[in-house]
Amino acid sequence: MKIKIAIVVAVLLGVNVQAQSKRWTLKECIEYALENNITIKQSELNVEEAEIGKLDAIGGVLPSLNLSGSNSWSSGLSQNPVTNTNETLTFRNSSYQANIGLTIFDGLRNIRRIQRAKINQLLSQYNLGKSKDDIALNVANAYLQVLVNKESLKVVEAQHEITEKQLKRTQDLVEAGVLPQGDVLEIKATSADEITRIVRAENAIQIARINLAQMLLIKDYESFDIEEREYIVPVATILETPVERIIAQAREARYEVQIAEQNQQIAEKDLEIARGAYYPTLSAFVNYNTRELGNNTFESFVDPDNPFVNEQIGVVESTGESVIRTVPNVLAREVGPTPFFEQLYQNDGLSYGFSLNIPVFNGFSTRNNVKRSKVQIKRTEYQLEQAKLNLDSNVYQAYLDAKGSAEAYQAAEVAVEAQEQAYAYAKDRYDIGMTNAFDFSQSKFRLENAQSTAVQAKFDYIFKLKVLELYFGIKVADIKL
Repeated sequence: MKIKIAIVVAVLLGVNVQAQSKRWTLKECIEYALENNITIKQSELNVEEAEIGKLDAIGGVLPSLNLSGSNSWSSGLSQNPVTNTNETLTFRNSSYQANIGLTIFDGLRNIRRIQRAKINQLLSQYNLGKSKDDIALNVANAYLQVLVNKESLKVVEAQHEITEKQLKRTQDLVEAGVLPQGDVLEIKATSADEITRIVRAENAIQIARINLAQMLLIKDYESFDIEEREYIVPVATILETPVERIIAQAREARYEVQIAEQNQQIAEKDLEIARGAYYPTLSAFVNYNTRELGNNTFESFVDPDNPFVNEQIGVVESTGESVIRTVPNVLAREVGPTPFFEQLYQNDGLSYGFSLNIPVFNGFSTRNNVKRSKVQIKRTEYQLEQAKLNLDSNVYQAYLDAKGSAEAYQAAEVAVEAQEQAYAYAKDRYDIGMTNAFDFSQSKFRLENAQSTAVQAKFDYIFKLKVLELYFGIKVADIKL
């Protein structure tokens, strides 16, 4: 038993360590967000609701079937529903009905509702797709922010390591009398400032990780972390594509314009549905009904002891002699109710026909609904036009941002190279005592700023490049770093 417990504990600890050591890739973060994000789940519910609405619209053109039944007891003077006579008795009465109704014509409104439901179903799918794209883009941005902060921390830590080495070397030179004591104090101040920036960078990483974890609905902030590897700037072949082609592709691939188009089509269907109220409505119906009574009945029978009796049927006028005939001696006796199914068969009835409803005047409601639908069409037309303008503007802005960030990244790389050369030159001068510690620290500080700027420019360029690729129609699942 102890061995088994030890094995279970070891397995659980192993699983826990593995969970804590997991490093999330961008693809894993996006896939996890698409599966667990609340906004996406709500959009998926809207898709399900649209499918239900489509079934409702289809059901509007199908016949309706309704069954009903009732059972009651009557006591005292009541009307017998079968004989239609008043009787003083206590009896049970049950009735059953089946009704079939069908709308034959209603101004084609049922057909229009089916068409509208199909458009709304497609609209809900477009909204779901847009939600997924937005979430994926936000996750990618948060992921890149963590990377930026991590890289910035590496820059400060690397510079601090150099500072510590330089501090030791300076102390040796001061003890040898080559450099003044002030140089040691200057480098110590630089080291303290770098430690402060390291703490700030670590806090920035923690905040960025928490922000990303919250997007993924992950509550284990302490162990959550992303994959650390070398991220190479991708080849920006899309920047060689004319912006007009990217805009045209975006109009076909992006959901913003498609959503606006579907809203316009829904408004047009609403107008057709509203106009359908001007036309008459023709319906057909079939109704079957039957009933059953639970009271006792009477039956006639011939008296077996005295099967025949004589009865007078007249008088001979001339003689006054009675005219007699022999008839069966029929008696009546109370028996139980007629069998249930036999009564249903005996008392059933069928009715069928048509009903026609012609609208004449309804307080201007139909006309006003038509007017409202026309106004809504104009509104959706403006929204579609605005969506196209916004998309064109966003794509063009994304194109310029991507080009500008590419140039900024190239300039940052050149600046880093120049600052590295300047730092090497300053270090050589400082080592031989031709410059003081303050000038040397300033050179190192400029190098650190250039490196941090290059890190920011690198990931800013990657992100803006991915935004432009999304506008060009590259799927979210194909986003790679």
